[in-house]
Amino acid sequence: MVTLAEVAQHAGVSASTVSYVLSGKRSISGATRLRVEESIRELGYHPNAGARALASSKSNIIALMVPLRTDMYVPVMMEIAIAVATTARLHGYDVLLLTGEEGADAVRRVTGSGLADAMILMDVELADERLPLLRGASARDSARPRAGDDQPSVLIGLPADTTGLTCVDLDFGATGALCAEHLAKLGHRDIAVIGEAPAVYERHTGFAERTLDGLRSRARELGLRVLHRPCEGGYDAMAVTLARIFEERASVTGFVVQNESAVEPLLALLRQQGRAVPEDVSVVAVCPDQVATQASVRLTSVAIPAQEMGRRAVEQLVAKLDGRGRDEVVLIAPELTVRASTGPAPGPS
Repeated sequence: MVTLAEVAQHAGVSASTVSYVLSGKRSISGATRLRVEESIRELGYHPNAGARALASSKSNIIALMVPLRTDMYVPVMMEIAIAVATTARLHGYDVLLLTGEEGADAVRRVTGSGLADAMILMDVELADERLPLLRGASARDSARPRAGDDQPSVLIGLPADTTGLTCVDLDFGATGALCAEHLAKLGHRDIAVIGEAPAVYERHTGFAERTLDGLRSRARELGLRVLHRPCEGGYDAMAVTLARIFEERASVTGFVVQNESAVEPLLALLRQQGRAVPEDVSVVAVCPDQVATQASVRLTSVAIPAQEMGRRAVEQLVAKLDGRGRDEVVLIAPELTVRASTGPAPGPS
């Protein structure tokens, strides 16, 4: 392994000069800096991460909390995580991936140990227990020191109260409204929402709750009736859910699906029942484009901009680390793509 002293000897400078070039703590002439950088490239020198962290009080690591739950669609979570890691690397940061369900304990461990310079949190709940640690002292205990002052953070998701936080997310409220508007324009008046697994709503996960709130609010304005039923996903669970929907409201002609694992079982069950898509029933999905385009009927959908969410979260975090950032909520506007699964509502039978 090449040492700093060997780089210094190769460049014809002192070891301290090489250190200053690496750390940027002192002004070095352009010619000397170029000579040192050329020696670093030629010798393939990589600074020791531990020593660099001790010298600079920085780890150049971003901690990413991704609870991988069985009731979540993991491919979307991992696409966001990959975008975070790729963008972080462009800015000179590595990513520490935390996949457990430790919640607030994991935040305390990372902030208390100096493992990372900053944090990105995913799978955000409306009243997430991790948030007081990121904001600092809670309102009822304002005398406590602010735990998050020296640890910038960004949420990929939106809690109920965003005060003192930086958040990046798809505007799921507008997403739900957009789905309702599309079906209303086609003449549908009774809509069923096939949602995520029940546990997602029991945790009050932000994206699911906000989609439903946005859809219901816009549906009331448009005079639509809405029936919401959570679903575990998979064929058997979807069969039970679909039977329940038609038993409770046989007039349903439009479906909004926010559950990737329920998409194909729903389409298969509708075929078995002799309900043609979109002639008899229209289906809109909130899902990745890949799921929408590879379904047995190409789905009208609002895409999940996973890569953009991950990239923008890192950019917000790096701005904070550089002293340029501020607390703000960045909502990505939804885009609905019309495909083969939606059409005019059928007339009375």
